Amino acid sequence: MNYKLAYRIGFHPWEDAAAHAPFVETISELFDREENGGEPPYGSALDLGTGSGIWAIELAKRSWTVTGVDNVDTALRRARDRAGDAAIDVRFVQGDVTDLSAAGIGTGFRLVLDTGTFHGLGRADRAAMGREVSRVAAPEATVLMIAWPRRRRPLIRGVSRSEIEAAFPGWSVTDVGPSNFLAPRPIELVLRPDEHWYRLRRT
Repeated sequence: MNYKLAYRIGFHPWEDAAAHAPFVETISELFDREENGGEPPYGSALDLGTGSGIWAIELAKRSWTVTGVDNVDTALRRARDRAGDAAIDVRFVQGDVTDLSAAGIGTGFRLVLDTGTFHGLGRADRAAMGREVSRVAAPEATVLMIAWPRRRRPLIRGVSRSEIEAAFPGWSVTDVGPSNFLAPRPIELVLRPDEHWYRLRRT
């Protein structure tokens, strides 16, 4: 997926998830689980491939201290405008998820969110992203990742559970479940997303 081109021409159907009640309910339950037993503020969260910042802003509304990272300047401008309109404080940084060190985002993130970046990467970049997440995440961190399964399709490669685990040595997949997002019919027919969320914890 060429995300720079997609944002330039206004093609970003993944943003529709914010208005899809079953998906919103699912991701809200995932956030609830990470907050359970704690008191706000909940700590620092990192939103990888933040795009226009929808979920970074949602986490900030829930009293997380949030950094969103993306390498598409058009998306980041949309994210900053969205945060400004909502009067929400989120730090948005232009950077590469496979080289977070260069982005200078810091360390100690208790929650790492990926709503669709990892599954589009090649094997070497997946391994690099796993190493970088491990470097910046807190010892007790959780990774919440939404990914499509691997199958022959255009645009998005998809990944298997074993490929996720291979890229995150020292982490375990503790839970897997459907995201409950129903893509627009043409996308559903052509791309067959069947996306699931994965919850990873350090072992």
